[in-house]
Amino acid sequence: MTSATAPLPAKRKAFPLWLVIALGGVLTSMSLGVRSTFGVFLEPVVDGVLDGVQGPFGLAVAIQSIIWGLSQPIAGAISDRYGAAVTFAGGSVLYALALFLMSNATGAASIVFSAGFLTGIAIGAASFSVVLSAVGRMVPAERRAMALGIVSALGSLGQFVLVPLARVLIDNIGWRDTFLVMAAIVIGSMVVIPSLRGTSSKYFPDVTVAEADKRTLREELRRAAAHKPYLLLNLAFLVCGFHVTFIGTYLPRYGEDLGHRTAATTALAMIGLFNFFGSLAAGWFGTRYSKTNILALIYAMRGVFIAAYVLLPPSPGLTIAFGCGIGVLWLSTVPLTSAMVSDMFGTTHAGALFGIVFVSHQIGALIGALGGARAYDAWGSYDAVWWTGAALGLMGMVAHLLITEGEAPAPPDRAGFSPRLAPQVGVWLLALGVLSTLTLTDAASAAAEGTGDILGWCWSTVAGDA
Repeated sequence: MTSATAPLPAKRKAFPLWLVIALGGVLTSMSLGVRSTFGVFLEPVVDGVLDGVQGPFGLAVAIQSIIWGLSQPIAGAISDRYGAAVTFAGGSVLYALALFLMSNATGAASIVFSAGFLTGIAIGAASFSVVLSAVGRMVPAERRAMALGIVSALGSLGQFVLVPLARVLIDNIGWRDTFLVMAAIVIGSMVVIPSLRGTSSKYFPDVTVAEADKRTLREELRRAAAHKPYLLLNLAFLVCGFHVTFIGTYLPRYGEDLGHRTAATTALAMIGLFNFFGSLAAGWFGTRYSKTNILALIYAMRGVFIAAYVLLPPSPGLTIAFGCGIGVLWLSTVPLTSAMVSDMFGTTHAGALFGIVFVSHQIGALIGALGGARAYDAWGSYDAVWWTGAALGLMGMVAHLLITEGEAPAPPDRAGFSPRLAPQVGVWLLALGVLSTLTLTDAASAAAEGTGDILGWCWSTVAGDA
């Protein structure tokens, strides 16, 4: 037997797999749970700091989304090399700092900086992508979708618990002190981070060493850029980002406009609860049936649910029912998408490659966040964005029906390398580039106008003078 196929020697596992999955779910639950409360903060922050205008808050969430996406491949590569625990711990500290600064916000510039730039970097390192890549490399391929489904399911429980908790705290102690409570929750969750220690090359490696495992990240990037299914997977995941960010950020305000404030908060919590069952089901079905067909069905059902919610007569019961239904489909896309990346390219560079897919997710999130704020400020209604979400659901379905599952071909020779972009991929990328440029132009203008205010505010806050 040659060294290229010889089994690797067994390595001692620091934690049992079931415990790593459970603790990974706890970390994801706290990180995404805190992030999911931002929609509840929309009303008090807009009324208390932003003079009733939603635009700066939407811009902050949009910037957060794109920074989160752009930082994700870097965080994934750091996790692959130095370990998920190191990456997640650094992100958690930055996350807590961002929440602390949010509690001391005094205007649009401070909201954009703390809730936008700083939170985006923090969540990039302290989010489910880092956890999923760590767990994904520790289980065999035939069990990977189920394991990732369990982590995603556990991660959704944070939203179920923290959204209503945030509402109660805001009503009783105010939104500023509630941000401090959220910061304390993030810091407290760090006690379980050591369960994720290890790297892709030293911790739970694949059973055998194949030629694919010896490829560098640069070679794998060439391989990914030339693989049409991977490009389509990127584009389809954009739809997920649009849906979860728009709904998570603006559903509470939409419900309040309908006179269903309590129902809308309950619906946002129900999304977290029912996502538990949806993610488990997605993981289970993903081990038995075509992942891409399941994803196509999920996106199609999202479009149908959104259209039905807008068309049917509004009522508190309908809002809660919508939360339950969309919750089943909420993050059920994540374990299947992550598993497909590992199936295409293996687990050695899964963190970085899934991170790139997540950039597309966050471009969609950027469009949903900014589109919601702009639509409301311009027309006093979110209807146009709801219908955009319904149409994107059908686009996500079509994109997945065009994907062929299986391992990606070997990377092309460097000399003759040119990525194969399908016509529909090029059109989508052009549209996304225009939308992203418009958003980043807004961000640059806001930063240029408020740089001095931001620096002065940060200094006074940290120094204790705020």
